[in-house]
Amino acid sequence: MDFSKLRTTSKVTTEWSYPQGQPLRTGWLRVDTAPDHELYWEEYGRADGEPVMFLHGGPGGACAPVMSRFFDPDRYRVILFDQRGCGKSRPTVAADGPDKALANNTTDHLVSDINALREALGISGKMHVFGGSWGSTLALVYAIRHPEKVASLILRGIFLGRKEDLLYMYQGNAATYQAQPYALTAPGAYITYPDEWKAFVEVIAPEQRGDMMAAYKAIFDTVPTTDTERAAQLKAALAWSVWEGTISNMIPAAEDAGKFGEAEFALSFAQIEAHFFAHDLFLKEDEITDGVAALTGVPVHIVHGRFDQVCPLTQGSRLVQALEAAGLPPATYVITDAGHSAMEAQTVIALTAIMDGLPRL
Repeated sequence: MDFSKLRTTSKVTTEWSYPQGQPLRTGWLRVDTAPDHELYWEEYGRADGEPVMFLHGGPGGACAPVMSRFFDPDRYRVILFDQRGCGKSRPTVAADGPDKALANNTTDHLVSDINALREALGISGKMHVFGGSWGSTLALVYAIRHPEKVASLILRGIFLGRKEDLLYMYQGNAATYQAQPYALTAPGAYITYPDEWKAFVEVIAPEQRGDMMAAYKAIFDTVPTTDTERAAQLKAALAWSVWEGTISNMIPAAEDAGKFGEAEFALSFAQIEAHFFAHDLFLKEDEITDGVAALTGVPVHIVHGRFDQVCPLTQGSRLVQALEAAGLPPATYVITDAGHSAMEAQTVIALTAIMDGLPRL
């Protein structure tokens, strides 16, 4: 019996409100030397529109033109840019190696880069800051440190970067997997995606599965000198990347991993994430929730998928709790019947509606 017709998609198809536009301008901005980090950026919408700074996920992801479609092109001036080491920014792990791409690549550097890009593009007043997943982390950190520059925060798939948040996604039941692969010995995304988890776990030898993130980073930190070593490193990077890409959608694509299955993207994405995670995202454990009182006067809008397995909904709940405790309840809190990805249909609808409804600057 053919069950293939039962599979549908949770991804956006016809739900977009705005067509795909062409960039008004593109360019690179040098933000550091030794190494010479250069950020690739694109600008969409109207040149004199309300500025929106778009912060992509990861760490290690990249922007794509489709990300400009959340915004009314007749109202907003949308800035997409690839963070250090990501996408078209230079240098990258895949092209230039981790020694260059990961040098001077911390959360503090990324916050500074946002200000450098603002200045280079002539944004002098307040701007909307829009970010999902790691982009929500970076957006919150930026707004807490520079609230005077932020008109509103629009956040999707909240990621607070706590140790328990990382263990949920990357550790799960890995320590007991060899003996009991389907035992629910710890919380984790593996519960919903057991077959995909198998592919991720089995890259690591059983005796090293007590700390999956450390085991993967050890592979990434190795400087390969043979084709066999290079192949092993690429296999690990692809496993890491495809695991996250697959579980980002409530209904994952059956056979197409998209960019997450591409070697160049995976090598950069996996190694940048592992670098940030090994350093606790270069943040204190509760830096965000302890710091939200600084957001007085900054409306916070949150969209979170109920079925998000990359950043479970409890992270959205934790942020809302912190905001309410500070006397700053979110202006919007929408829970969609969706997974993690920004490209989930219900999430696209909610984020676009929020942008359409913001008071004009």
